Amino acid sequence: MNYECLEFQQDGGIATITFNRPKALNALNSATLRELDNALDCIAGDENIRVLILTGAGDKAFIAGADITEMRTLTPLGARKFAQLGQTIIDRLQRLPIPVIAAVNGYALGGGCEMALACDFIYAAETATFGLPEISLGIIPGFGGTQRLPRLIGANMARELIFTGKYLSAEKAREAGLVNTCLPADQLMAGVAEVARQIAKKGSASLRAAKDAIRQGLNCDLNSGLEIERDAFALCISSPDAKEGTSAFIEKRKAEFAGSRDI
Repeated sequence: MNYECLEFQQDGGIATITFNRPKALNALNSATLRELDNALDCIAGDENIRVLILTGAGDKAFIAGADITEMRTLTPLGARKFAQLGQTIIDRLQRLPIPVIAAVNGYALGGGCEMALACDFIYAAETATFGLPEISLGIIPGFGGTQRLPRLIGANMARELIFTGKYLSAEKAREAGLVNTCLPADQLMAGVAEVARQIAKKGSASLRAAKDAIRQGLNCDLNSGLEIERDAFALCISSPDAKEGTSAFIEKRKAEFAGSRDI
């Protein structure tokens, strides 16, 4: 896959998308979003890919936000369409059936923070910076930040960050529950690759079921979430993953999962 705004690499079962507009600090414009949409199509259709990593080109930014040079020319209707485009594609990322890890190597501001929020979890370089500073531009987050951030770190903390537009260091973001792990910048990609390899060895069908149960459960009450979990568990139990995993346990050997996402 050849792109102008992205780089795509695949190493075994692990795919990496690198946002590649370093002169613009990897800011999201419409072209980048459409290329990401295309890349997600390809990834969703390739059962050999078990984990996706997102990162940014260069050492300054993951994604420094939406492209302000494009935004400032928008009419209200154009702004709504731009927000719809970003929300739709970032939602596609969140719904991808495989685990997605954000490797945040620098600024993750505005749309960049919103992109990271849609990943399953975030590893950050110690030099990374997070924030939703749109309020300082006279606007608000438009790619899901007002909805995903409160669900992740709580409404009060999210209100403070969105109302003030202040930035969080990687360590402060970890303390707030936004980031899982902070690593030295020169160790970030190696650390993310290691956890990606661990995940990629697990059964694709059970990973898909777990991801979907968590995602759906966060948007409903506990009893409904437990019902979702029961149904997913019941479907998993007859899958090739479960047969291989339980057999390997009984036979005292390492499980070798086939890779199919089907349950």
